[in-house]
Amino acid sequence: MSANMVALAYLVASVFFILALKGLSSPESARRGNLFGIVGMAIAVATTLTLTQNWLLILACIAIGGIIGAIVAQRVQMTAMPELVAFMHSLVGLAAVFIAIAAVNNPVSFGLPEVLPAGSKLELFLGTFIGAMTWSGSVIAFLKLSGRMSGTPIVFGGQHALNLILALVMIGFGLWFFFSDTTNWTAFIAMTAIAFVLGFLIIIPIGGADMPVVISMLNSYSGWAAAGIGFSLGNPMLIIAGSLVGSSGAILSYIMCKAMNRPFLSVILGGFGSDGGTAAADSGVQKTYRSGSADDAAFLMGNADSVIIVPGYGLAVARAQHAVKELAEKLHAKGVNVRFAIHPVAGRMPGHMNVLLAEAEIPYEQVQEMEEINSDFSNTDVVLVLGANDVVNPAANVPGSPIYGMPILDAHKARTVMVVKRSMAVGYAGLDNDLFYMDKTMMIFGDAKKVVENMVKAL
Repeated sequence: MSANMVALAYLVASVFFILALKGLSSPESARRGNLFGIVGMAIAVATTLTLTQNWLLILACIAIGGIIGAIVAQRVQMTAMPELVAFMHSLVGLAAVFIAIAAVNNPVSFGLPEVLPAGSKLELFLGTFIGAMTWSGSVIAFLKLSGRMSGTPIVFGGQHALNLILALVMIGFGLWFFFSDTTNWTAFIAMTAIAFVLGFLIIIPIGGADMPVVISMLNSYSGWAAAGIGFSLGNPMLIIAGSLVGSSGAILSYIMCKAMNRPFLSVILGGFGSDGGTAAADSGVQKTYRSGSADDAAFLMGNADSVIIVPGYGLAVARAQHAVKELAEKLHAKGVNVRFAIHPVAGRMPGHMNVLLAEAEIPYEQVQEMEEINSDFSNTDVVLVLGANDVVNPAANVPGSPIYGMPILDAHKARTVMVVKRSMAVGYAGLDNDLFYMDKTMMIFGDAKKVVENMVKAL
């Protein structure tokens, strides 16, 4: 292919990526968005194959990766989706590092001069350290989300100062690499190694409640790493795709922080939820709560005019979304107005609950975001909370609380609240929930799927 044809093909692929991003902005158009993304990537890969003599090797690698990806996608549970996303981000960062190492080692094969120009060195420096930090940070996020590592923030004295010193040293080695007349492998390797360490240190002090923000932030990092490498390789498609991912991830991180009333810098510096998990047990005050059965809940909902269902991570763990759909259909048949309230950070990643409900083919018009539905809770007869905790915790309205100021779903304003949980254990933020001890609240203990199925039978 001629240079003009390659540029045109990459432009077409980039347009498909833009359409994919637009499609993913709504559940109704998400499938079409995914299709656009697949078409765009197919065009990009096909175009790249025309520029190399090693297309058989590349196709073999694509086949191996595709088979592994297909097997993982088939086996992964919905509850494991957040850590899978974090793991995928790590691979993007690592790929950027490997490409940068290859470009530094043999720049001619990438269409660069044998002696790297200053601009290429800067681009490789940026792509490498962002990619390295993305990989190591994503590994920590994966370990925390999968339960292989405690979600409690890991903090120690002088942590921020250490991070600052390492960042400055890393930049120093980067400048050494930049100003060297020849390829300075010592500076490049030192810079890369420090970036890997810095990625670990930045993520370990971040608590479990901030993990949705971390995922979107790492998503942004992976995009910027790809864009940086795209500049080095002179690949416009990679620059555009990476910039799309980087900017959309940054915007999503901002939205998540706003939804949690958390300054973005505060999230990065970490420590949220580190002193939680002791409200009920360590205060020495014995709180009382009211418990009931699935039959009690079915009776209350069956005689209500309006019901709002608040899904949370417990719903994902129990894979109860299909049972919940059946429950909603039974209530609709009785003339009950049923809606679903979604908090932006419910679950372990942005959109986690939307994905679950969409999988169960719950009508989109029944699913409403926090801003749409919050004013309706005070006029609602029954709220059914399924495995959610922090996103309905009234402690967010109490000055001095670690989550003070965090926007929540106002479930506590409804006439009756029913909460399905396995136990009275605290949520991911490590905080006790005052909603569970209100007179209007009835706790129903058990696996969410089994409890909901019993509600359906009772109805």
